[in-house]
Amino acid sequence: MKMRIRKQPVLVTILLALFVALNSSASAFRDTYPKNPGIDVLNYVFRIGLSDQSDEIECESTIDVRFLKAEIEELRIDLIRFDETSGTGMRIQSVHRGSEKLAFEHRPDHVLIKLGTPSKQSQRSKIRISYRGKPATGLKIGPNKHGERTFFSDNWPNKARNWLATVDHPYDKAMCEFVVTAPDHYQVISNGLLVEETDIGDGKRLTHWKQSVPIAPWLYVLGVARFAVQYVDEFEGKSIQTWVYHQDRDAGFYDFGYLTKHALQFYSDSVGPFSYEKLANIQSNSVGGGMEAASAIFYGDRSVTGTRSVRWRNVIIHEIAHQWFGNSVTEYDWDDVWLSEGFATYFTLLFIEHQYGRDAFVEGLESSKKRVDSFHEKNPDYRIVHNNLNDMKNVVTSQTYQKGSWILHMLRGVVGTENFWKGIRNYYAKYKDSSATTADFKREMEEVSGKDLTVFFDQWLYKPGALKVEGSWRYDDSNKQVQIDLSQVQNDGSLFKMPIEVGIYNDGSAEARIEKISLTGQTGSFLFTSEGPPAEVRLDPNYWVLMDKEFKRAQ
Repeated sequence: MKMRIRKQPVLVTILLALFVALNSSASAFRDTYPKNPGIDVLNYVFRIGLSDQSDEIECESTIDVRFLKAEIEELRIDLIRFDETSGTGMRIQSVHRGSEKLAFEHRPDHVLIKLGTPSKQSQRSKIRISYRGKPATGLKIGPNKHGERTFFSDNWPNKARNWLATVDHPYDKAMCEFVVTAPDHYQVISNGLLVEETDIGDGKRLTHWKQSVPIAPWLYVLGVARFAVQYVDEFEGKSIQTWVYHQDRDAGFYDFGYLTKHALQFYSDSVGPFSYEKLANIQSNSVGGGMEAASAIFYGDRSVTGTRSVRWRNVIIHEIAHQWFGNSVTEYDWDDVWLSEGFATYFTLLFIEHQYGRDAFVEGLESSKKRVDSFHEKNPDYRIVHNNLNDMKNVVTSQTYQKGSWILHMLRGVVGTENFWKGIRNYYAKYKDSSATTADFKREMEEVSGKDLTVFFDQWLYKPGALKVEGSWRYDDSNKQVQIDLSQVQNDGSLFKMPIEVGIYNDGSAEARIEKISLTGQTGSFLFTSEGPPAEVRLDPNYWVLMDKEFKRAQ
């Protein structure tokens, strides 16, 4: 998501590509955004007018809302107010409920709509807000790399409010429709299915896209440009499409035309059914790397190379993984954003293992570890699950991606691969097209494994720290035993409890006898029987634990 990449061996690419530009119960934490627990937005219809004469847009947002509680008198909707100094922001012309005109107060970043008659429980209303203005951000209007004028959304993480009247937060997912009137030399792409495309005269074209699965507002997408469009294939009756600048037709069709169906099949088979009506890969100028908008993924201007580079291949895999994690199962709160980014990063690695082999998978883990270590050295107090996040520039870091990915890998090692996949499928099935917390995920993994995972989640997600182990092994010929001595040597005050595998290798054997030890304190000694001295003993031979280690035979 939203990243830029440098060419690197195998999987640093998803990892660097992916991040760019940008106490034990998660349910106890809330970010500082004032949620609207008394309402549930069901659908938005955005009627938008675009022109080549001005960067000002015209918009009418119709908000279909259900009131979950009685006696609600005001409705809070996010929408940035016009600012005289910058000349950007939105001016509201009117607010209506049916034919009834409603009073409102437009504050700097939201509008309070006076409902007049207080709500009744389960009441459903359609609120229509008409406004116009020049977005400061959220919708990028300007030339692409070929110098042609384009319009591309960039809502991550909470920039939709700069041009769309929404509840701009991941917890309130809703369906959406974009009904766009633009000059007829443009094509328009958005979420969901194309409902209408009509030339309406005066050099204008009306295009209507409808997303029938609820998604979070950062995933609402709009792209308007002169595109070359290819209907590549179908997956379970759903269209796979490529949208690139018309100048990049041949290279773009080549780059995007080969991988999408394989990834969709892998995630559908492994995790659960694909939620959306189509999957379009779209070249845009509003992101540096990738943006996983549901059913319509944006890739940066420079994504089209005509070489099917490993760098961009891995971005494609990552953004498709997001269709399951982040898009369909969405973090309820920004504090749990690792449920998007850590998951998409690890499931990219899992697809790479499936498609390209174990060595590529391990290379990706190793690349991730380098990023984790580098970040920790500079930010030793950083924790993965935020606590009341109030500055959205801090919503993601490389740790959210790479360390989050490693945490899932370690969890798989703790509960076992079979239980891991069962837990993932159960988690997805329960929270598909809805929202979840870290506590929800933990509960699913505990149920399938029968393990109490409180310590694991607490030490890796809710606390900072890094595990560093030093140790040695020796063979006691008189007792026919291998003795292993280990010490945790990190100096940041943390202390981990982790199961760690030990591989005992005999002469001439490539296969190890695997034993498990449980690291629970600062130091530990462990004994294993062996009829003769091993040729070698390795700590964590299958690469399950995120740690620095120095381990050798005692002299």
